[in-house]
Amino acid sequence: TIIGILDFERENEQKIIIDILIEYPFKKDKFVDYAKVVNFTINHIKEGKFYLLEDALDSLALNIKKLYPQISYIKTSIKKPQILQNCVVGAILEKKF
Repeated sequence: TIIGILDFERENEQKIIIDILIEYPFKKDKFVDYAKVVNFTINHIKEGKFYLLEDALDSLALNIKKLYPQISYIKTSIKKPQILQNCVVGAILEKKF
C-alpha cells in the first residue's frame, strides 16, 4: 500500500495492519457483512494513496458508515510495522454517530 508522507513511502508499497471495531444495533435483516467491510477497506486504502494515516482513517470510517448507516460507533486503526526500525507507528480514530 502507498501511504505516508516520506518520499520512499510514496514510491514503494509497504505492509500495513488495519483494525476495525464496529458497534451497531443488531437485526437479522440489517447486519454488517464483515467480509464486505474488509474488501471495501483494502480497496479504499489502496486506491486512496493517502499521505496521512489520520486522513485515511477518517475517510475509511465515514465511507464504512455510508455503507452501513446503522453503525453507531466505529474505531479504526492503521499500523505501519516496517516503516521505522525498532518501532511500529500508527494512528487510531474513533467516531460516534
